Amino acid sequence: MEQTAVRDSIRESWAASVLPSLSELVEIPAVSQNFEPGWAERGQLHAAVHHVRRWLETRAISGARVDVVELDGRSPLLLLDVPGDADAGTALLYGHLDKQPPVGGWSEGLGPWTPVVRDGRLYGRGAADDGYSGYAATTAIEAVRAAGGSHSRCVVMLETGEESGSPDLPAYLEHLRPTLGEVSLVVCLDSGGNDYQRLWLTTSLRGLVSVDLTVRVLESGQHSGLASGVVPSSFRVIRQLLDRVEDSRTGEILLPEMTVRVPEDRLAEVRASVAAAPGAVRSAFPMVRGARPVSDDEVELALNNSWRPTLSVIGASGFPEPLDAGNVLRPFSTLTLSFRVPPTADSAAALAAVEKALTVDVPYDARVSLSRTESADGWNAPTMAPWLSSALDTVSESVFGASWRTVGLGGSIPFMGLLARQYPEAQFVITGALGPDSNAHVPDEWLHLEHAQRVTEAVAHVLHAHASSG
Repeated sequence: MEQTAVRDSIRESWAASVLPSLSELVEIPAVSQNFEPGWAERGQLHAAVHHVRRWLETRAISGARVDVVELDGRSPLLLLDVPGDADAGTALLYGHLDKQPPVGGWSEGLGPWTPVVRDGRLYGRGAADDGYSGYAATTAIEAVRAAGGSHSRCVVMLETGEESGSPDLPAYLEHLRPTLGEVSLVVCLDSGGNDYQRLWLTTSLRGLVSVDLTVRVLESGQHSGLASGVVPSSFRVIRQLLDRVEDSRTGEILLPEMTVRVPEDRLAEVRASVAAAPGAVRSAFPMVRGARPVSDDEVELALNNSWRPTLSVIGASGFPEPLDAGNVLRPFSTLTLSFRVPPTADSAAALAAVEKALTVDVPYDARVSLSRTESADGWNAPTMAPWLSSALDTVSESVFGASWRTVGLGGSIPFMGLLARQYPEAQFVITGALGPDSNAHVPDEWLHLEHAQRVTEAVAHVLHAHASSG
């Protein structure tokens, strides 16, 4: 397959068609269902699906079929089914069209639903996470054909619930199992890496355990001057319970059900990735002046973020705003505890361990309740096939001019675990255009346009290599 023809096809499509349509997609406030209970009535998820569907239908790919699949009561799914000229199984290319909430604090001249192209970046909610994915996947397929290459059957699947944990995806995968056939390659464009100079592959994802912990000590609030010293503080009880699951000095999680041994191959990958982009892990987040990360060793930081469990308190209830706070000993405290667990940990067993630790022998016999519990397993990539490793080496040289590297993500992509269980023989290419400062989920989200085009090129070459792998 001719490299220049691939590149020319992709760059022409991005300039003439992808960027204009993607910019219009940014304008659609397609907030994911967990953040918008009235999503069906608002119709914005449907609007995003139909916008991309119209674009797909203009591409006129020979033999391609575009379908919107919508099971009862579930958010819609968009499919592009492209027949191939090789028989290596189905290549499933995944992305999503739902978005995180807009949140405040965008910089002057920017906004979540206002697409702005500035200095090679497309700003707007959903541009990088990950509205571009369907466009990139489709453009990669077109480039293979334009350059005289081959590809096996390709199915582009764009869901609308990923930011809510993909609650509807298992039902869709079961419904589409006969349609998809034997999936031998999964390409996911909902990830990224530590810089924009090379191709990054995600080889592991941490799982999740989440619970709302409520400690109640009173039927109603009481004057703190009268009740303190007699009634224990609900917050102090919570502090003692949290000490059972986390060492507050180091952040180490104390439950053995949440700890695994880091595989040697993943440890080697972490070391190589840190060496390839020194400083990237340490500087990835906008810490306040003078604050330090939890370790000076970047390998340790990367392992903490990919293969070790952590706890974040992400929500609270029962606390008034400081200006509204009177001298009251509050009746209860609620904290939302979000644990990230290693890729190979059993999340159900981890959740059971958390529940036991927080509810047995409670100080002062305070009333403890747990609600909104959730657990989701992580994912560890299968051993890479020789054909894929060779293809990635070639792509790294011809497209990026730098060796490809891997990352283990602290977050999760529920789709990966589902697909790994359903298609255990499939190869996985989890990549994308997100970088350390792309601002996914927060103000000023932006897509690196040049890097997104290079990632699209890489996908085209992987599809061509896959065609001859069967």
